[in-house]
Amino acid sequence: QVHLVESGGGLVQAGDSLRLSCAASGRTFSTYAMGWFRQAPGKEREFVAAISWSGGNTYYADSVTGRFTISRDNLKNTVYLQMNSLRPEDTAVYYCAASLKHPYGVTSDAHYDSWGQGTQVTVSS
Repeated sequence: QVHLVESGGGLVQAGDSLRLSCAASGRTFSTYAMGWFRQAPGKEREFVAAISWSGGNTYYADSVTGRFTISRDNLKNTVYLQMNSLRPEDTAVYYCAASLKHPYGVTSDAHYDSWGQGTQVTVSS
């Protein structure tokens, strides 16, 4: 229903910044919420940030609050994750996801319907 493609990952040093992008297609972008999740090696996938259909509501995991910012451009069908003050523990594959049934945003991955292929973020110490 929704096709998602992430970009912007890479290898950075601790303290650096990185911006991830996720381009969506397939359904009217401004009608559903978007989220970012990540999965580190040997760990379960975890919630990072979410944003409502309009961008008016945002949600963050405690571990990234104050360092990461989620935003969206409904004209460009794109959601972003600005990551500042990166730490080695932020190293993971980052996935964007679309929630068609929870347009005001949701933090549980069980409520997301479509997922991107993921982009690797590696933070060296």
